[in-house]
Amino acid sequence: MTPRLHLPLWGLHAGRAAAVAALAALTLMLADPGAAQSPPGPAGPGAQGPREVGVMQLERETVPVTVTLPGRAVAYQETAIRPQVGGEVAEIAYQPGVPVKAGTVLFRLNDDQLEATLSAARAAVTSAEAAVQGASATVSRYDRLQGTGVSQAELETAQVALAIARASLSAAEADRAQAQLAMDRTEVRSPIDGIPDIAQVSVGDLVTANQAEALTTVTQLDPIYVDVSQSRASVLRNREQRSAGILRRSDGREAQLILETGQAYSEPGQMVAPGRQVSSTTGTVPYRWQFPNPDRLILPGQFVRVQVAVGAVEGVLVPQGPTRRSATGQLTAFVARDGRAEEVVLTEAGTHESNWIVTEGVAAGDLLILDGLTNLNDGDEITTLPVTIDAEGVVRELSGAGEPAASGPAPAGPGDAAAPAAATAAGGTSSPAPMAAQAAVVGAPPANPARSPAAATGMN
Repeated sequence: MTPRLHLPLWGLHAGRAAAVAALAALTLMLADPGAAQSPPGPAGPGAQGPREVGVMQLERETVPVTVTLPGRAVAYQETAIRPQVGGEVAEIAYQPGVPVKAGTVLFRLNDDQLEATLSAARAAVTSAEAAVQGASATVSRYDRLQGTGVSQAELETAQVALAIARASLSAAEADRAQAQLAMDRTEVRSPIDGIPDIAQVSVGDLVTANQAEALTTVTQLDPIYVDVSQSRASVLRNREQRSAGILRRSDGREAQLILETGQAYSEPGQMVAPGRQVSSTTGTVPYRWQFPNPDRLILPGQFVRVQVAVGAVEGVLVPQGPTRRSATGQLTAFVARDGRAEEVVLTEAGTHESNWIVTEGVAAGDLLILDGLTNLNDGDEITTLPVTIDAEGVVRELSGAGEPAASGPAPAGPGDAAAPAAATAAGGTSSPAPMAAQAAVVGAPPANPARSPAAATGMN
């Protein structure tokens, strides 16, 4: 009898199951060659692969540190025009809003009464001069006749009369000068160069000397002052950073004016009055800046902003959009390192445009994660896609990212599916492409439109 080989039932079932599995794998590979190129996903039910994020390489720069302070414009000079003599307004001799020079006649008053007073003063001077001449002649005559008919007492009396006549002449001359001054003041003149306001009186109105109500106001607008206030704590912090060597004094212009519309004023400013006292209510120090204003673009009372350059600092520029503040007030951001997302704490030394000036936490060359931050946690496995931020603050994919392709492996085409499939069948795993290779294929059309980078990141 021929002996029979008895196999266990479980071994027969296991061999049959392995054959069925191999046949299914071969059928799947022939139906979808691209499936053989995909690396196997993590084991376990519901496991997901690395998520795709957009990154930007950081750079280190020397940037100016500025502080923007609210302020109000103040006239360089402003004077209220009041009459120094009384009378009736005879003429308004200027046009409101038209620049005038110092000494320009603005108003003329009726001078009839003052003219009569001046004539009387002139007559008094003439009479006093005649009295002086007579007294002087008497003294001269008595001086010659002294001892021959004129006593010493008579000579002295004549000398006293001459002195009185001279004093009367001086008084008359003073009255004449006062009358002439009052006559001149009937023409009300501007004491400064500036722009006169609308007249507050009309022709025919009666005015009095040194009245409370001004006839008009003349304002000098070029140059113009801007008063601002800065926190004393901010001033002390800047000094500490200069002492530590973090903040360097800049060589540029000291201040720039920002108008209400956001427009930058073309003329630079200079400080004319640094603050000497801290406000007991606000803790701020007042400063006064002076700006040229030839076109009268800035008017007194106008609210503006003054951007003051306090120095320059060397640091890494980090966009403010992808950063966050923790519960403790720390500034944090995510960077891509070794295929994982790492949350870092940033130390900032101010802002430049829409960026933080970071001195610690990141370095030049680090990859800052800009896109794909939703539900991103520290340590998550990621793949990176080079992106940038445009002038409007929108994250966009780099258009010229395909240039580094020469330094990395070429992407596999449909005809190369056998190599990855063979490696998978042999028990090997497919590793993610290096960063240079990922950057090279950004501009190439994806094999699966549903998994394109733009669709995954939400960018246009």
